[in-house]
Amino acid sequence: MTSSSDDRHVALFSRVLLVQRGELAGLLGGFLFFFCLLCSYYILRPVRDEMGIRSGVETLEWLFTATFLVMLAAVPIYGFLATRFPRKYLVPVVYGLFIACIMGFSLWLESGSAPVWAARSFFVWLSVFNLFVVSIFWSLMADLFDDEQAKRLFGAIAAGGSLGAIAGPGLTGLLASHLGAEGLLPVSASVLALTLPCLAMLLRWQAGRPGQDSGRAKGEALGGGVLDGLRAVGGSGYLQGVCGYIWLYTTLATFLYFAQAEIVAGAFADSAQRTAAFAWIDFATNTLTIALQLFVTARLIKALGLSNALALVPAVLVGGFLILAAAPVFAAIAAIQVVRRAGNFAIARPGREMLFTPLSRSDKYKAKNVVDTVVYRGGDAIAGWMYAGLAALGLGVSGIALVAAPVAAAWSVLAWFMGRAREARVAAQPETNRMQTEGAAQ
Repeated sequence: MTSSSDDRHVALFSRVLLVQRGELAGLLGGFLFFFCLLCSYYILRPVRDEMGIRSGVETLEWLFTATFLVMLAAVPIYGFLATRFPRKYLVPVVYGLFIACIMGFSLWLESGSAPVWAARSFFVWLSVFNLFVVSIFWSLMADLFDDEQAKRLFGAIAAGGSLGAIAGPGLTGLLASHLGAEGLLPVSASVLALTLPCLAMLLRWQAGRPGQDSGRAKGEALGGGVLDGLRAVGGSGYLQGVCGYIWLYTTLATFLYFAQAEIVAGAFADSAQRTAAFAWIDFATNTLTIALQLFVTARLIKALGLSNALALVPAVLVGGFLILAAAPVFAAIAAIQVVRRAGNFAIARPGREMLFTPLSRSDKYKAKNVVDTVVYRGGDAIAGWMYAGLAALGLGVSGIALVAAPVAAAWSVLAWFMGRAREARVAAQPETNRMQTEGAAQ
């Protein structure tokens, strides 16, 4: 792209997307990468949610526990790959393994062998797949974009994922009746494979930036040990604060997921109606999200500051749980899920990813992966049993929502403190050290 054409494009987009000269190719590469990634996932998400109900709402806590155990086994494998493969190979290797798994599930489902276990296995696997591929994507973004760029561009990059999350359910709705569940899996695998040309585009953009001719810039392997991520989390109060943030987030999200499954199971007797209800929630969520990401996220963070922006969604969720306590019906849970998930994708998630930009390159890949996978799914598993325990004590959806409201308030307070801690961490880095960190991170 020539300098003059780059200037014309920046002049067109800068006011909307806050992109600066020389950043357009990086922004476009990240946008398209996340589009393909979430499009692939959302082709399969409605199928997963229906399979969870088909296995029995009463078994969900077991599925969440199984997901956590599989995640524990997967993290050291990822750590091994991260220590030995340069960045330009790490992402294709990990994504290639997931593509092979998708095709394997396609053959299993098509065979009709052990259908109940196929449904349960697919539910668990897709829950692992989602966190791993998204975590690695954001590790790459935190590696490629510096602190100041993250504040301006992560919202727009996240919009690519939201657009993919709209396209995915749309493709599922169009193709499901013709291809069936088995036929959707190869489509998802093909879309996921399109992330690899986007990765190449991002690496070419990064290599052309000034000061990117060091060995690290060429993408050397991280080195170290397979458990470095766990050790980093155990030795860092800052990372433990991030873990607490994720733990509270996933606890409340799991409570809402279980409440949604319970309410939807009671509201719709037909499997097709339930799948359609899940798909409509996804569609409404992602349509609202993309509008917020493109036009609101960067400006909101600039206006409120990262601390207040991170605290906003949990604060809104306090009101959402009080509404659900008063009216535990489908309309209420659908509206709360749309607002909660849109706020997470558009505001909380980009803000959360900014918490990792001041870290070392190793922590951006290894420690971040532990936080995004083990801590996340551990929170899921424990929250699932907590929900079941509260239900066993006689609390319905209304009572559990009242228990969750103060937890959301605590999450909001911690989110505010983590935003402050992140800004203090950035301010404590001398400019020369920050430049060296950013250069090493490439």
